[in-house]
Amino acid sequence: AFWSQYGVSPSWTYFGAHNGMFRQIPATHAQTCGLYDPRRRPWFVAASSGPKDVVLVIDTSGSMDDYGRMALAREAAITIVETLTVADRVAIVPFSTSAYMLGGETKLIRATKDNKDRLIRAIKGLSANGATNFGAAFSTAFNAIDTTIRQESTSGCNIAVLFMTDGQITEGIGANSVISLVNEQIRDLSTRYGRKAVVLTFSLGVNADHDVTKTIACQTNGIWTPVDDLAFGGDLVSAMSSYYKLFALGLGEGDNGDFTAWVEPYMFFTEGKMGTTVSAPVYDRSVDPPLFLGVVAVDSLMDALEQVLGEDATSSAMLER
Repeated sequence: AFWSQYGVSPSWTYFGAHNGMFRQIPATHAQTCGLYDPRRRPWFVAASSGPKDVVLVIDTSGSMDDYGRMALAREAAITIVETLTVADRVAIVPFSTSAYMLGGETKLIRATKDNKDRLIRAIKGLSANGATNFGAAFSTAFNAIDTTIRQESTSGCNIAVLFMTDGQITEGIGANSVISLVNEQIRDLSTRYGRKAVVLTFSLGVNADHDVTKTIACQTNGIWTPVDDLAFGGDLVSAMSSYYKLFALGLGEGDNGDFTAWVEPYMFFTEGKMGTTVSAPVYDRSVDPPLFLGVVAVDSLMDALEQVLGEDATSSAMLER
């Protein structure tokens, strides 16, 4: 009834479950099942985790050349960047003997399509070389977060640091100092800005550090995940791209009952027109805490929204709204 008064209608309605199941209305016939995973789509991650500041810290030391680990790390980073929306902020910190901000940035940037494309091109150019310096990696990551907050460029919501390594510390400060550094930075963000940050760590391969990465994750209410090499059945891409599940728990509580997320306008494949997607998390609220079930979403063509909102679909004002 709402759309009919404007002479337009939504395009698609669909549901993506937490386990990857996907249902779409109206239905379309597919020759092969299982190729589309909704959990790796921006509309799903946006609704299930809310706006967030995400820093990917990626080991690029020499040992990452073993077992094709560097290629897996690049794929995982690209997958995560692709799932972000304009409500999110993102930075990539490669580290080996030292650490730096990919793309020459000093703070997290808004995850627009142009910014994501630029980061993805840079990620594809990462290569393995050098030692392993955890201290430089975490210092660079938290400095970027601090700068982002001070310059009021943050999403204002969740902060996640995703740290991936395949080795042991061979450069810079030792294990205990790294743990102290991370805990101090977490406390500082809480004390100075009232912001909560979690660190999710991923230990890739048989020689990866377990002690430091596990301790850091546990002490920041994050998650530590050991991941085997691909040759032994490990799946780094799925492990790292599932970080949103931690935030999905919080969205089911408190004042988030009416939360919705919008993605940046994009070209619809079937209609060949610009459109956007609005999505919302679905919970079983008969239990406490609420159980995350998945995400429901509705596509809308931009020309339909133009009629409703009276705004040019290509304007920055439409993007802000």
